[in-house]
Amino acid sequence: MSKLIIDGGVPLLGEIRVQGAKNSVLPILAATVIAGDKCVLHNCPRLRDVDKTDLVLERLGCTVERHGNTVIVDPDGFCSCEICDDLMRAMRSSIIFLGAIITRCGEARVSMPGGCPIGLRPIDLHLKALKELGVSIHEEHGYIICRAKKLKGTDIHLDFPSVGATENIMLASVCAEGTTTILNAAREPEIADLAAFLNAMGARITGAGSSFVTIRGVKKLSGAEYTIMPDRIVAATYLAAAAATDGEIFLTGADPSSMGAMLHVLREMGARINVSSGTIHLKSRGRLKNIHILRTMPYPGFPTDIQSPFMAMSATAEGTVVYVENIFENRFRHVDELVRMGADIKVEGRSAVVSGVKTLYGTRLVARELRGGAALVVAALGAEGTSEISGVEYIDRGYEEIEKSLADCNACIRRVQ
Repeated sequence: MSKLIIDGGVPLLGEIRVQGAKNSVLPILAATVIAGDKCVLHNCPRLRDVDKTDLVLERLGCTVERHGNTVIVDPDGFCSCEICDDLMRAMRSSIIFLGAIITRCGEARVSMPGGCPIGLRPIDLHLKALKELGVSIHEEHGYIICRAKKLKGTDIHLDFPSVGATENIMLASVCAEGTTTILNAAREPEIADLAAFLNAMGARITGAGSSFVTIRGVKKLSGAEYTIMPDRIVAATYLAAAAATDGEIFLTGADPSSMGAMLHVLREMGARINVSSGTIHLKSRGRLKNIHILRTMPYPGFPTDIQSPFMAMSATAEGTVVYVENIFENRFRHVDELVRMGADIKVEGRSAVVSGVKTLYGTRLVARELRGGAALVVAALGAEGTSEISGVEYIDRGYEEIEKSLADCNACIRRVQ
């Protein structure tokens, strides 16, 4: 297993090009199984989760080729409607294949999904919506068996604006008979990115990115060429690292318009930020100052995915901040490791009270999930002394060669086996 060795206390200085969005590329890859021809996807990051998604496609009979950051998927050989247990357990986002496979062959067989241990994340909203589209569902020996002779468009109201459920409904209804409307749909930019790709394939989707999405069914979809949007969570993680180290960085290939809540918090804490088309420039102005409270919310609110890296940044900011986690019930798994570095954090239920200390100290750390692992990297970069982070396989699920990007910006970081 790999480990990251970080000598902290060195300001980040330089430029980082933001990778393609993990939360966008995975459902877009799933959507390729519906295509009638090859799909060419640009700006696909090299991530463990992308590799696993490619493997799912290959197990389903598709051909997958990678050339740099371009992935070509040919669904012509599609021959299976089942995703095996080992792949479903390895990656929760594989549930997004459910709607696509049902659209392709009228049935699907998948086991219950796994992923990072940050909460229950039930899929009942997915299954309820699919039933409303005409899918019969039952469980058998740990597998979910779905069948639909004909998918029919309908009005679907989501009790919670779930990203995954919104995506599965879109994938299941693009070729359904009639029109489907999603009320209280998730509004994340990645939803709009998936819709733009499906529309490039010939779908008729309007309203994606708002709480009311309309999908007018078409008979078939064709292949398409598409460029994945930038990863706003990765971009914000690097901004947090620069702010925590009193540094200055330029992010290129970014999309500031999708990062409003995160950029607002950084400005409120004292960082100087300038944005232009595709570029974000952050310059630290000394020790940051904590704001009173931060609540994670669905988009356009403060994202749950950036809560932990920002908490690592807050650990050495002046004053006290309360983080309230409203999305996942088990997303403070990084706190014990930050406390081992000298952070003053107290957790009560879904709230964490962070009282800033002047300095964190390097030590041996263990990443237990993706964003918590990124938080440990942010903390280690700003700490005194050397940190050793294990569990890097979690970080690799969402960050493409994180050590290279940071080393290019003056960080003393290396990966060892």
